[in-house]
Amino acid sequence: METIKPQAKGTKRLFKNPILEKMTHTHISVPLVIFFLYSSGLLYWSITHTSLSVGITLVMFFFGLLFFTWVEYVVHRYVFHMSTQTEKRAEMQYIIHGVHHEYPKDKSRLAMPPVLSLTIATLLLFIFRLILGDLVFSFLPGFIVGYALYLLIHYMIHAFQPPKNFFKLLWVNHSIHHYKTDEEVIFGVSSPLWDYVFGTMPKKKKV
Repeated sequence: METIKPQAKGTKRLFKNPILEKMTHTHISVPLVIFFLYSSGLLYWSITHTSLSVGITLVMFFFGLLFFTWVEYVVHRYVFHMSTQTEKRAEMQYIIHGVHHEYPKDKSRLAMPPVLSLTIATLLLFIFRLILGDLVFSFLPGFIVGYALYLLIHYMIHAFQPPKNFFKLLWVNHSIHHYKTDEEVIFGVSSPLWDYVFGTMPKKKKV
C-alpha cells in the first residue's frame, strides 16, 4: 500500500451516490448486536436441531474463534494491503482500507457495512455446512464472535486511550501498524499470534 499520511480528524466521501456513501458508515453498536445475535441463533439451532455434545460444541466454537484470527491476519495483510500496481487496484484498495489509514479517527468507518458483513457470514454458513456438516452450527458462531470481538477491539483502539494493563499491547501494536510508515508490519488487531508465526512482528517496537 502506498504511503498515506494519517489525518488527526475528519472523514472523506467515497461515493457520489448518497445511498452507497451512507452504507460505508455505521455505528459500531449495529454490527456488534447483529453478529452476537446471529451467533446466538446458530448455537441455539445447534442445541435444538443437532446431536452435538456440549464438549464438541465448545471445541468447535474455540476452533472457529482461532480460525477467525488467522483469516483476520490474511485478509488484512493480502487484501486490505494489496499491491497497487494499477490505478483500479489502487482505487479499490483505498476504498476498502486506505481511507481508514488516512482517517483512522473516523469512528463511523471502523466496521464493514452490516449488509455486506451479513451477506458474507451467510455465504460462509453454506460453504462451511458443505465441509463440516452440523459442526458448522458451533464452528461458525466462534468465527462470528471472533469477528465481533475484532470490531470491538479495533473500535476501542481508535476511540479510547490505551488501558494501563496487559491489553495496552494491542494499542501499541496497532499504532505501529498505522504510524510506522517505512514498512508494513503487525497485521493482527485482535491478536498478535499470527504476526509472530509469519514474522511480521518487528523485533523492537517504537511508536
